[in-house]
Amino acid sequence: MTQDVAHILVVDDDDRIRDLLKRYLTREGYRVTSAPDAAGARKMMEAMEFDLAVLDIMMPGEDGLSLLKSMREGRNRETPVMLLTAKGEASSRIEGLKHGADDYLAKPFEPEELSLRCAAILRRSHKAEPPAEVEMSGLIFNAERGELKEGDKRIRLTEAELQLLTVLAGSPGEPVSREQLASLTSAGMERSVDVQVTRLRRKIEPNPREPIHLQTVRGIGYRLMPD
Repeated sequence: MTQDVAHILVVDDDDRIRDLLKRYLTREGYRVTSAPDAAGARKMMEAMEFDLAVLDIMMPGEDGLSLLKSMREGRNRETPVMLLTAKGEASSRIEGLKHGADDYLAKPFEPEELSLRCAAILRRSHKAEPPAEVEMSGLIFNAERGELKEGDKRIRLTEAELQLLTVLAGSPGEPVSREQLASLTSAGMERSVDVQVTRLRRKIEPNPREPIHLQTVRGIGYRLMPD
């Protein structure tokens, strides 16, 4: 990003949604460029650099998934991508996450939620290296060694709990969506993520009913708050 102003590419064949997002995100302080289809997006990406691309999956001609796949194989492989999907497109969402999408949002959506998710992606993509160790109320988690310890005592974690804690510790203080957690761990489904969060809270929280470290972020997912 240049002087903290992120450049976002919005690609959607719906003129109304495209214009709404451009106005809203511009008002939020972003630089926004838009395109009505994949062909137009390709031209934009050849001419300019983007910090984030927001792609609609269902577009006439080349769809958003095809554009995402080509981005991950070309010069824009590192550009974060947010997918916009229609409700019920579970298979498309899963395929998108497998091909490197950073998050997705189902239509209809509130522009404010999209802006919050974009901000979270941008923070993660431009953050410094995650800390080697994370401290939580006397517990120390070392992601590289896969260890959660209280003093010299090692606290046992299941593989699913370890995966979840590792992903969250990679972005301390930043919200990570339930969809991302499902795709990046063996949980597989958002409901399974919630179950693993509940179990993990029993091991790391002083009071699991009032979590201070593994926090719920309404409308998005969860975040890990170290000491």
